[in-house]
Amino acid sequence: MSEKPDHPYRVARGRWERETLARARKAARPRPNPGLLARGFDPPDLYGPDDLDALGFDPQRDLGLPGEPPFTRGVQANMYRGRHWTMRQYAGFGTADESNQRYHYLLKQGQTGLSVAFDLPTQMGFDSDSAFAKGEVGRVGVAIDSIDDMRRLFRGLPLDKISTSMTINATAAILLCLYVAVAEEAGVDRKALRGTIQNDILKEYIARGTYIFPPRPSLRLIADVFAFCGEQVPKWNTISISGYHMREAGCDAAQEVAFTLADGIEYVKTAIEAGLNVDEFGAQLSFFFNAHNNLLEEVAKFRAARRMWSTIMHERFGAKSDRARALRFHCQTAGMTLTAQQPLNNTVRVSVQAMAAVLGGCQSLHTNSFDEALGLPTERAALIALRTQQIIAHESGVAEFVDALAGSYAVESLTHQLEQQALAYIAHVDSLGGMTSAIEQGYVQREIQASAYQYQLDIESKQRVIVGQNDYVGETEPVPVLKVNPQIEAEQVERLRAFRASRDEAAWAESLARIETAARGRDNLVPLILHAVKTGATVGEVSDALRKVWGQYTEVLTV
Repeated sequence: MSEKPDHPYRVARGRWERETLARARKAARPRPNPGLLARGFDPPDLYGPDDLDALGFDPQRDLGLPGEPPFTRGVQANMYRGRHWTMRQYAGFGTADESNQRYHYLLKQGQTGLSVAFDLPTQMGFDSDSAFAKGEVGRVGVAIDSIDDMRRLFRGLPLDKISTSMTINATAAILLCLYVAVAEEAGVDRKALRGTIQNDILKEYIARGTYIFPPRPSLRLIADVFAFCGEQVPKWNTISISGYHMREAGCDAAQEVAFTLADGIEYVKTAIEAGLNVDEFGAQLSFFFNAHNNLLEEVAKFRAARRMWSTIMHERFGAKSDRARALRFHCQTAGMTLTAQQPLNNTVRVSVQAMAAVLGGCQSLHTNSFDEALGLPTERAALIALRTQQIIAHESGVAEFVDALAGSYAVESLTHQLEQQALAYIAHVDSLGGMTSAIEQGYVQREIQASAYQYQLDIESKQRVIVGQNDYVGETEPVPVLKVNPQIEAEQVERLRAFRASRDEAAWAESLARIETAARGRDNLVPLILHAVKTGATVGEVSDALRKVWGQYTEVLTV
């Protein structure tokens, strides 16, 4: 039998490598940035159809169709041809009144959803008059102590018409209850509310640090939120499983996908063990990813994550509904890539990252402001960041295409590569007993620390060029920086004390006692927290009631 002749493309490629490419290599200067991709991967000189053949690439199995499993091509059939992503600029600083003004301004400029940044005391369950809050009130976000603050934060905003995202984790259940209470005071039925609480405590132990309670009671509280919202706030996303902060801490693209989905697996297991139905609570899960500078790798990352989650939900957990299998995600451009040197260059970085998020199929997007390496965004910088999204949506033309890069030899190869690397990490996490155990053993923290260290070494050796920072260095143009008035802390404390003096002490004390009792048992805590904030209990007081029962987490030091 005669041997089958080689494919004409392979013959042509062999000749190209021997002749055309060999001549180009002789004349080429050394490449400054080898191995920019995950795990230091250096792409080949050329991707072609033989690369996909080597993967056994099957368009039906690996891509499918948009809006259908495995969702590689997107979670909606027509993607942005039907509706643009939600333009959700993250904002919050100082007092509730100041932040409310910024929200009204951004909505007038065309923002289509709210995103609330809270200050550190609010995130960590301390009221503004706590000794632990001193010097931090209103600094990196808005100070919210009570239902009165929440009323002022959302005054005049149409909560029945817009969706609200709240970046809050350890105190997520409390802030959700404050939001529900304020919306109902304004005549909005809780069943009509749309939005997201981040509520992702596992990544706090890994990368961010705004935890309060130990992991296992924290997971119990998350399951309570799932159950409450499933019945009472059905349009609300009960969690935003976040890789963003792990990427900010230094992990690479493959680690971001792996550790985010491993967190997701732990939350799904927790909910199922609590007796919840995977197809019901699974439909209310959402994700939050980072968008970095390497455009093609980022597009591949988002596609790989969707494909993996669809398979995980179906094969591990038996999810049957498409909604429960579909990975819907918010994206934010990469804060850690922004430079204080030549800060106007950051507008270009943000534009590249935002384009990656859109080409990768995000459902909502925040674009960072060019001045964020220096301080909180000024109004002018926040407007330019919003305009960046609007230009991509209305002028670039990419919104007219559904998964425009599907079938690209490079993108499909990178999607497969990231998927395999991420699956290997997840398998190791499984071998350690799951994500909670892996965190308790310090494994995830060590992996991220090693990746961050290598990234910094690459910058210092100029293996990785950062324009304006370690190369092409010139004078930095000064830009205005937003400064929070330190007087707001004293004013916030005064308001808080006046609020406490006005409440019904007996009802308030009883509501906190009921929370303590429930924390020792198994009753769902969310209805009790909702009742407590309506009686005037503050974020710090509800947190303290739970601290009495569950204690406070102490970080595991890793070496």
